[in-house]
Amino acid sequence: MQFKNKVVVITGAGKGIGRQIAQDFLDNGAIVCSISRTGQTYYQGDIGDKKVLEEFYIKVINEHGKIDYLINNAPPIMKGLDDATYEDGLEALKVGSLAAFYLAKLFKDDFNQNGAIINISSTRAKMSQAQSETYAMAKGAISALTHSLAQSLSGKVRVNTILPGWIDT
Repeated sequence: MQFKNKVVVITGAGKGIGRQIAQDFLDNGAIVCSISRTGQTYYQGDIGDKKVLEEFYIKVINEHGKIDYLINNAPPIMKGLDDATYEDGLEALKVGSLAAFYLAKLFKDDFNQNGAIINISSTRAKMSQAQSETYAMAKGAISALTHSLAQSLSGKVRVNTILPGWIDT
């Protein structure tokens, strides 16, 4: 029960890595406030929508008052240069990095002592593959965002990024 009564906010927790992260925190006593477009989560919605993020934030704070961890895990779409539209690129940035920025902004004054933000990036931020431009762009942006947030929140909230490769969940 290492995380007993810690409030954990997780994006993209409906499946894959996010669902496993949520389950591991639950198994260790945490209170998980997850958001996803799909799956059984605390809040269902599209994090690419500013209003959804604001409503989610209000629900979490009204119910718990503070948080301990924010894990930005929601994956952006992966489309390549040949097939992706401008709108696909915008959607990838909104889900893959802008939502992480906005949630950090919304929650910045609501972290308990020793709070942390963990951004899930990808090895694709540094070593891309062909026809994955929307995904690589968003993952590169969240890696850069992590560094900036670490500077802005220094002494208040730890901010780190994880860059996993292919993971079999």
